[in-house]
Amino acid sequence: MKHYPFILFLLLTFVSCSKELSFENESFEKESTIPCEKDCPKITIDVPIAKNIPVVADSINKKVFSVIKEIVYFEEDPKKANDYKSLATSFIASYEEMHKKFPTETFGWEATVKGNVEFESDEIINIKIDHYTFTGGAHGYQGYRSLLFHSQTGKTIFTDQIFKNEKEFMAYAEKEFRKKYKIPEKSNINATGLMFENDKFHLPQNIFYTKEGLLLYYNSYEAASYADGPKELLFPYDEVRKYLKYQ
Repeated sequence: MKHYPFILFLLLTFVSCSKELSFENESFEKESTIPCEKDCPKITIDVPIAKNIPVVADSINKKVFSVIKEIVYFEEDPKKANDYKSLATSFIASYEEMHKKFPTETFGWEATVKGNVEFESDEIINIKIDHYTFTGGAHGYQGYRSLLFHSQTGKTIFTDQIFKNEKEFMAYAEKEFRKKYKIPEKSNINATGLMFENDKFHLPQNIFYTKEGLLLYYNSYEAASYADGPKELLFPYDEVRKYLKYQ
């Protein structure tokens, strides 16, 4: 009988250690209480929450929250929003404050954020954030954010850390980009109306690992005007595996 507590301890330890990192989506929603007939201000956040391995999960969850906060937070004091509920509340509060100042000029604000685990392997986790915000003006803004993490530690992997040799991959990517968008090899990268900074090709701010391959995704304004929309280029893994540190 005296061995049972020790055996139970070992069993619980084994179960705890055998747990794998998992994700479960949680939703948060908030609407303005100011009466409205249409386009009523609203924010919806649906986000994957990492669980089971505390240190790894905490690292991932903090980074995801900080990025979503960057997208939808408009108040001056960042300490006011320290979780998704207060973040949603602050978005609506910002609208209502603006409405008080400009009641006849304020149109219905909107924010929709949808996150999902785009890719997961033994080496890398890729969370995709699909976001749309409208806070007045001619149109809202829709875009994607790619968040990359070490599977074992939860630490952030920055896009320039993906490649064994970033310059070699960029040279290859530019050739393929020119082919897809019909830009002559010896012409300026902006010759057909694109808007690359300093007239030089560069990799996008967001690179995704997907089931189909490595996706280079340029959000609106990053390489082209809003009217021209986002640009993207997908590479099957067999074509780019030699350039990648993480598979």
